[in-house]
Amino acid sequence: MKQVIVDDTEDVSLDVGNEEELALQKAKIRHPLATFFHLFFRIGAIVAYLFCDWFSKSFITCFVIILLLLAFDFWSVKNVTGRLLVGLRWWNQIDEDGKSHWIFEAKKASPNISTSTEVEARIFWLGLIICPIIWTIFFFSTLFSLKLKWLALVIAGISLQSANLYGYVHCKTGGQQNVSKSASRFLSQQLFQRAVKR
Repeated sequence: MKQVIVDDTEDVSLDVGNEEELALQKAKIRHPLATFFHLFFRIGAIVAYLFCDWFSKSFITCFVIILLLLAFDFWSVKNVTGRLLVGLRWWNQIDEDGKSHWIFEAKKASPNISTSTEVEARIFWLGLIICPIIWTIFFFSTLFSLKLKWLALVIAGISLQSANLYGYVHCKTGGQQNVSKSASRFLSQQLFQRAVKR
């Protein structure tokens, strides 16, 4: 019997250090906690609005719980999940003259590492778009059923969730172009004002 010797040693290039990048790219949800809270407060406010009468007969308790969930949702979406899940953020800045400046930013995508996954972006945008629609449906059902005591709460829900929707849509559509213009305009105004004061 003749034995054939096989050379199993091949030159294989090793990408040392890229394992983490590959794992992050393959992960469907890179920020599970942010994704959870993006949906938790939104859905929690809607569920509490629908079923709060079953658990408590107090209108004030229901109102406060739902309003707190809406406020937590507004804060978490505006300050945390927008940055982590889609790389967008917006805020309002008031200058020394008392003028309000709205600033919309979109994180520049680096070619090597993506900031979010496609699944996270879909969850973010679906939650951001669907919930204000649901609150608008609640508005009309509250109006037509003449449950006017709930109208203020529904309007607060529409306002808070629509403000986030408006801010992030504005970031997505014009944030990359407007950030540099807004920042340079604001800095030039500040420099000019300081130069004039001296």
